[in-house]
Amino acid sequence: MKATIWHNPRCSKSRETLAILTAAGADVTIVEYLKAPPSRAELARLLDRAGIAPREALRKDAPTQPDDAAALDLMASDPATIERPLVETDRGVRLGRPPERVKEIL
Repeated sequence: MKATIWHNPRCSKSRETLAILTAAGADVTIVEYLKAPPSRAELARLLDRAGIAPREALRKDAPTQPDDAAALDLMASDPATIERPLVETDRGVRLGRPPERVKEIL
């Protein structure tokens, strides 16, 4: 199974999620999203597949946004505001909070 993780190696939840993917034998593509951020359109696609409203995908310490369009704009311009990690497989997209949630798409 192929999986893509939008990963921050400094984040413990992101590292735990990557370990779950690796232990499951997934062929993992790692995207360090702070170095290679997803576009606004890619974020919208991922969150739509995950069934998550953009404002729900903001980190808790990110500035509050008035609507989902503004949340997408913020995440696209400042990827540090994206909650992590996001994982995509053929079975869907999950936010790895808690990390065990990614098992739903393996």
